Amino acid sequence: MIQTDYTIGRDNIEGSVGPIYFDVHNPVFAISAFAVIAFVVFTLALPELAGTLFSTLFTEVTTGFDWLFLGAADVFVLLCLVLVISPYGKVRLGGREARPDFGYLSWFSMLFAAGMGIGLMFYGVSEPLSHFGSSLGGTAMGEAGARTDWAPLGAAASQAEAVRLGMAASIFHWALHPWAIYAVVGLSLALFSYNKGLPLTIRSAFYPIFGEKVWGWPGHVIDILAVFATLFGLATSLGLGAAQANAGFNKLFGVPVGETTQIVLIIGITAIALFSVMRGLEAGVKLLSEINMGLALLLLLFVLCAGPTLLLLTNTGDYLLAYLEYLPALSNPVGREDVNFMQGWTSFYWAWWISWSPFVGMFIARVSRGRTVREFLISVLLIPSLVCVVWMSIFGGAAISQVVQESYTAVQEADLPLQLFAMLDDMPLTEITSLVGIVLVIVFFVTSSDSGSLVIDTITSGGKVDAPVPQRVFWCVFEGVVAVVLLLSAGGLKSLQSMVISTGLPFTIVLLVMCVAIWRGLASEPR
Repeated sequence: MIQTDYTIGRDNIEGSVGPIYFDVHNPVFAISAFAVIAFVVFTLALPELAGTLFSTLFTEVTTGFDWLFLGAADVFVLLCLVLVISPYGKVRLGGREARPDFGYLSWFSMLFAAGMGIGLMFYGVSEPLSHFGSSLGGTAMGEAGARTDWAPLGAAASQAEAVRLGMAASIFHWALHPWAIYAVVGLSLALFSYNKGLPLTIRSAFYPIFGEKVWGWPGHVIDILAVFATLFGLATSLGLGAAQANAGFNKLFGVPVGETTQIVLIIGITAIALFSVMRGLEAGVKLLSEINMGLALLLLLFVLCAGPTLLLLTNTGDYLLAYLEYLPALSNPVGREDVNFMQGWTSFYWAWWISWSPFVGMFIARVSRGRTVREFLISVLLIPSLVCVVWMSIFGGAAISQVVQESYTAVQEADLPLQLFAMLDDMPLTEITSLVGIVLVIVFFVTSSDSGSLVIDTITSGGKVDAPVPQRVFWCVFEGVVAVVLLLSAGGLKSLQSMVISTGLPFTIVLLVMCVAIWRGLASEPR
């Protein structure tokens, strides 16, 4: 245990406004809330200036710091793998006598639903198709000698190799690296909260670096950055989810596709998330996560059975081997020629995962007491990575098979949010499976918003996990507001992507320092 005079809630301000009671950290809550409100006002008042600013930020960050995002993600993977095989793997989160609060099924369902739900639904078909098409299209050079194509690495010389490279590139963005980012944050929070007795906030992980100063402005800045990263990471996912749900409703019920419909969807689903937030962790997130996993498994099995079953099963192993084969080249942060793929895809993804890491990491930490470090890392890093391999192989493999084997080009020609539904259109029970897909997007949407609100509230209340419910409601509402404002006023999805990569940049530095803190913290633990 770390001996410190700091107590949870020491710097908090308590009070009430009418019937609404609050208990918030000063100044983390005030600065975070004011900055978010100011951002909303600025974006609504000056939409053209905001759109230009966001676009410039996206370009500057992806082109200037691509090496940092890729290099940092490599460090996170290596750290996790070293800890798994090291003696530190025997350390139990919560102490030697601690036992898990949740069974494996509930635990895994919650961490997976919070970590990647909406993204897998949105990109499970479209990303493999995109990388397959660009790989098959080969390379192209501009006037200055730079590559202008979007193919990963050096593209592919044949159709068969384009399939393997396209699937490897897709799996790369969803397997070891993103889950290592989540694992680093989750492990640090669990270790310093349950084993060292510090508040469950991001700043606690930096006690070995800053000492008692972590309770002052260095810690305030870290927690505020975590709030911004989480809020914009969630807003991006909500925008993606709304676009895909809108496409599904248009296909099934003729609902118009456009910003108005997507805004109505964000408002409606945020309202559902509010209901779940008020029910708490056990009755809200846990229940929804288990529903998610059940529906996702059913949809996965349907696509496997309705598609070329034997081919999909056989190719899954081959795609895993392709991923491992191309992994060193895809994760290389320097000297790359495939700059469009590296910056437009990988840099954006790593920034997105990093921006999600405070939220997912803290959520994983809250439900992981009692696990050993080795059990935690294997379950958070390797098992979800294998699930992502299977998901991408089945959904992406089925779509590519439709294009290559059946000459069914509608799936490749459809708009990105509609590609999942276009793939299901070529299979039996289209209306039923499309409806299941829409429900999955919505429930993943709700789960992410719900658990994200719980986490932001924990950070802005100084580590209290039982803060007043109205505070969680406040953050849940503002996640939806930010998504609506960016979609409506400042360039839509591109602006969402710009903000997530901009907030992900400073937090990358935070996570790299966190790796040092984890090692120091584990070194002082009895094994």
